[in-house]
This record gives sequence, structure tokens and C-alpha cells, in this order.
Amino acid sequence: MSAHVEVMDLVAQMKAAEEAFVLATVVRTVSVTAAKAGAKAIIRPDGRIVAGWIGGGCAKGAVLKAAREALADGEPRMVSVRPEDLLAELGVRPGETREGVRFASNLCPSKGTMDIFVEPVLPHPSLVILGASPVAVSLAAQARTLGYHVTLAAPAVDLVSPPEADLLLPSFALGELYQARRFVVVSTQGKGDEAALKSALSVAADYHAFVGSRRKMAALRERLVAEGIDAAAIDRVKAPAGLDLGAITPEEIAMSILAEITVERRRGQRESRRA
Repeated sequence: MSAHVEVMDLVAQMKAAEEAFVLATVVRTVSVTAAKAGAKAIIRPDGRIVAGWIGGGCAKGAVLKAAREALADGEPRMVSVRPEDLLAELGVRPGETREGVRFASNLCPSKGTMDIFVEPVLPHPSLVILGASPVAVSLAAQARTLGYHVTLAAPAVDLVSPPEADLLLPSFALGELYQARRFVVVSTQGKGDEAALKSALSVAADYHAFVGSRRKMAALRERLVAEGIDAAAIDRVKAPAGLDLGAITPEEIAMSILAEITVERRRGQRESRRA
């Protein structure tokens, strides 16, 4: 079995296991280089190359830096490692990005050029929904079509029918959750609001929201603060949840929440494209 096949086998395994990694591929070489076009390597978030090879230290530092950045914003990158004299001919400095290509200096004696495509492979984002309200059920169904790993937590007696979720928890006790970028929505609508919100606040996430009015959220805030919950954490909860789209039905409210989550999820990627 070739090294290329072994790398792609591991790629398939890591994708199936929902692990984050970067696949780096040499797409072009000029002159003498250690790795040739088609060479691949898998890079974990801690910077370890766990399979494959893309050359020695001449390219490794620039590729690992690009890999860290790609995992942070989800955007692929092209890295071109060239001798300093060729960079000077182009009028670019090491570390400069031009037309989507990040240039780096090759200080090795070989003086070759390597272009490496750095592609992040990220697990599906996680949406944790607390509650069995019509909005919660619709939110779970819509989120799965958009590629979210959905966890729905609610007492079994509150569920009229099994929701569309990857993980169904029979109470608001969340325990160990799917590890990915996480968004949390409380949509209890009067059935266990306080308990669900308290559980939601115990989970680290990029986004916390509560489906309910500002007045209800203010009353819940007062009770939770009295119980010793950090006021600053409560104030970071978006209430009411969702963008103001004039939504009325549960399906429309769920859509507005997913729209707001999308804004948060894609924020870094939009900014990187404008850079």
C-alpha cells in the first residue's frame, strides 16, 4: 500500500470520527525539492504531522503556521515556499499574501519552489437544544439539513414524537457532549425554563440564546443571580433568540435562530475573505 493511500485511509477514518485536522497537499514543485507534487500530510490541531510527508524544515514551518490559521477560521490556504531571490523578483516579502497565495522563504540549499494547498477538515458544528417546544423540534430538523450535529435535551414526557436529533437526552442534564464548535439554544417555552437555562450556562459555547421575551429573560436573570449564577454569563445569552425577521410560526422562528447562528459561525470566514 502506498503512502498516499495510507494517508487517504486515515483521512476517511478521521472524518468518520469527526476529528479536526488539516490535509496539506503539494500541488507544484520547481527545481530540487524533497517532496514532489501529490505528496500529502495530515496535521492535527496540536501541530503534529501524523501521516504522510511534505518535505523537511524548508516548508514545514510555513505549512504548520497556515494549518493553525486554517483550523481557526475554516478557510483553505495556498502556501508558496520559494528562494529569497525569486521572492525578490516577484516583489513580495516572506509572510506576505498576494492574490490568495501566502509566500514563504526557502532557506534550504536546494533553493527549490514548493506550492502547498492547506485544507482544513472540521467536524460538523454542534447545536445543543434544551426543550421540546415546537420551535425546538423545528430547529432540530432544520439544523440537521444544514449539517449540524444536533443534541436535543428534554424530559421524555414533554416529547410528543421523537425529534430529528443525533443525540436525544431525557433531561436537561447535558453531561458529555459532542466536541465541536458549539451553539446552545433554550427553547422550553414555560416548561422548565430556569432549569434548562441553568444547564445551558454550564456549557461552553460560542452562542447561547433563549427563546422568550426580554421580560421573561429579565425575571429568570433575577432568580438565577439570586442562586449565585454569574450575572455576566447570563447577560451574554441572546434573548429573544434569532434575527428580527418578523417571524411568527415555530418554523419561521427556528429559521431566524439558525440565521443568527450562521452569522456568528461565519463571522471569521467573511472577515478573512475581505482581508
